[in-house]
Amino acid sequence: MNKKNTFLSKKHLFYLLSLFLIVGHTHQLQAFSFFQDTGIQAGNTYDEYKGIVVDQQSNDVLVSATISLNGTNISTITNAEGEFLLKVPKNSSSTNITVSFLGYKDKIVSLSSLKGNNAKIKLTATITELTAVNIDPRDPEALIKAVMKKRGTNYQNDNTIMTAFYRETIKKRRKYVSLSEAVVDVYKKPYSSDKNDVIKLYKARKSADYKKLDTLTLKLQGGPSSTLFIDVMKNPDLLFTEDILNIYDFTFGNSTNINDRYIYVLDFKQKPYIKDLYYYGKLYIDSETLALTKAEFSLNLEDREEASKLFVRKKPSRAKVYPTVATYNMNYREKNGKWYYGYGKIDLVFKVNWKKRLFNSTYKLNIEMAVTDWKKNPDNENLKFKDRLKSSVVISDEASGFSDPEFWGEYNVIEPEKSIESAIKKIKKQLRKLN
Repeated sequence: MNKKNTFLSKKHLFYLLSLFLIVGHTHQLQAFSFFQDTGIQAGNTYDEYKGIVVDQQSNDVLVSATISLNGTNISTITNAEGEFLLKVPKNSSSTNITVSFLGYKDKIVSLSSLKGNNAKIKLTATITELTAVNIDPRDPEALIKAVMKKRGTNYQNDNTIMTAFYRETIKKRRKYVSLSEAVVDVYKKPYSSDKNDVIKLYKARKSADYKKLDTLTLKLQGGPSSTLFIDVMKNPDLLFTEDILNIYDFTFGNSTNINDRYIYVLDFKQKPYIKDLYYYGKLYIDSETLALTKAEFSLNLEDREEASKLFVRKKPSRAKVYPTVATYNMNYREKNGKWYYGYGKIDLVFKVNWKKRLFNSTYKLNIEMAVTDWKKNPDNENLKFKDRLKSSVVISDEASGFSDPEFWGEYNVIEPEKSIESAIKKIKKQLRKLN
């Protein structure tokens, strides 16, 4: 693949994840409750277990730690405050969960210990000392080639149907102005296949207070498709192009550990003479299987005008809009020797400068999607075109606001953060005033 095609592929990601900024005051005000009663739910087909995951020594919370129900594909992750909520079917025979986080030892915890008050689960950091290695540590480029060569054997090569929870938030400075959530079904194709994954929207809801956007309505295009596209092993053209060694410089960072296995940490950044906007970040590679287990990367935003062209699809003529942060995180999980998509997150920050205004505005956008369950799809069941969620979707336009506390039912979701709870309460209070 040549450099031009690489850049077109990169631009495709930003077509999936784009901003529409529209002038015009919106008086629509919607609200719902994010929260259900805590503890074990009587009369339901599932039980709820809550907890918080922290570092054993420092007591710092661990964000995006994975909580998996042993012997099943059911899982969830911790939120920005280290908290989690796991829903377990009452007919499940499993009695334990496994809590894991990169750089820490896995911990098996009994479900019975999570009943009642929020349990604090403490993970112990691992000390990594690499001994024998299969890759010459002086040759990081050889490691990248080996990772791609083993892509077909390291990752799921079955058709699968994944249930995933998606959340999208927009903040103006520190205040939430829009929150959207959805449960989706992801029809995942084998990693060796060139066919695209497709998504079906199952449930969605939103809360928005557009008054906090002043005269600007900001919408995010792309939704769950964007978090799927950063699956760099399924969509290698995003990073792992044929000319990757001509675009990026690679160096080894400090190695780490996951589940008592050594993990190479590979730092990368675009070569100094490359003028187009590319990425920089870290790749986490299992030293035994040479599988990519995690990727963290950011877009080079030095050229504001070019960066703005990649993201902004529509804006008022008197406003200048440019991104100041664009970061991407992708985690894989392993089962029976195969790795699969587990969690994706994208964080964006935009500055909006208005002509003849003294102060600018800052908007923070976050989207994340976590796979909470999956099953094999041996008959390659697929979605009709009309049932597929379009990659150009604005998820907040597909959702409606309401206050049904049992909306998600048995579906596992990412526990909301306290700041989100506070935002919803304020919006509901304002709604009561209007009524």
